[in-house]
Amino acid sequence: MSIQPGERIPEPVLQTLRDGVQPVATGELFDGRKRVLFSVPGAFTPTCSARHLPGYVEHLDAFAAKGIEVACMAVNDAFVMDAWAKSQSVPAAITMLADGNGAFARQLGLEFDASAFGMGMRAKRFALYAEDGVVKILHVEAPGEFKVSGAEAMLAAIDAMS
Repeated sequence: MSIQPGERIPEPVLQTLRDGVQPVATGELFDGRKRVLFSVPGAFTPTCSARHLPGYVEHLDAFAAKGIEVACMAVNDAFVMDAWAKSQSVPAAITMLADGNGAFARQLGLEFDASAFGMGMRAKRFALYAEDGVVKILHVEAPGEFKVSGAEAMLAAIDAMS
């Protein structure tokens, strides 16, 4: 069963690339903050690169105006996430997170087996909005779809919550 609205974000350690690979505890990311975390099945994959990440880059100011920070996660290593961010001109305000072994995806209950595509275990495509470490909104995509986890859908859901 996946994490649900009203539940606390689990606390594994993710990684980011800043002066080398750095551990990032989820508490650092979520406690005392408003944050949208969106997850992609893989950096450099078609929908992720053409639509998902670019949408959050395009609408970053709208999230910032609401006091919401944005993070992107994938079951990739920190070097891949950094290279992808550079290739997509991602501003530093979007935190790029590596869940290299998929521990966070598993703890969220949002992992899936992409072995049939040669990708191993991955995180589902999803977006969540949390306040002070508690999930308020969770949008998980059906396999192969991109309808509910994009930036515009999350902004609309956050506005509807207000």
